[in-house]
Amino acid sequence: MRDYESAVGNYLRRRLYPLSNADLDDLVAETFTIVWRRFDAMPSDAELPWIIGVARNVLHNAQRSRHRRIAYEGAVRVHGDSPSTEDIVVADARVRHALEALRADEREVLLLHAWDGLSVADVARVLGVSTDAAAVRLSRARHHFRTHFDEWDES
Repeated sequence: MRDYESAVGNYLRRRLYPLSNADLDDLVAETFTIVWRRFDAMPSDAELPWIIGVARNVLHNAQRSRHRRIAYEGAVRVHGDSPSTEDIVVADARVRHALEALRADEREVLLLHAWDGLSVADVARVLGVSTDAAAVRLSRARHHFRTHFDEWDES
């Protein structure tokens, strides 16, 4: 099979431009994974054409996936042309500083409540704690956020 690796790589490289080496390696590896899985189906008198046929199918699947991803990303951009409230808020250096200064668990409880719109009871469910514990964590996170927000100096 090693004899055919460069032939498969060259076949794929000619059909995909530009293509990173990592993408090419992934497609070659996927091709040979399928070849090994279907080794018994490979005709003994036409190994290379059969392997190239497998590579062709792998390439078509990769291209379909890429087109779907591009279409999805385009749809997301169309609907998301205007920045979200979160993007606008985080663009404020003072808010960014205050969020970054929080411990990860404080930031999580605050964002779950403020940005994801979860009630304290829902935050408690997400975190796997009691509602009272979530309320205390949220209160502390708000206090620490305010402290860091107020102490930030732009200079």
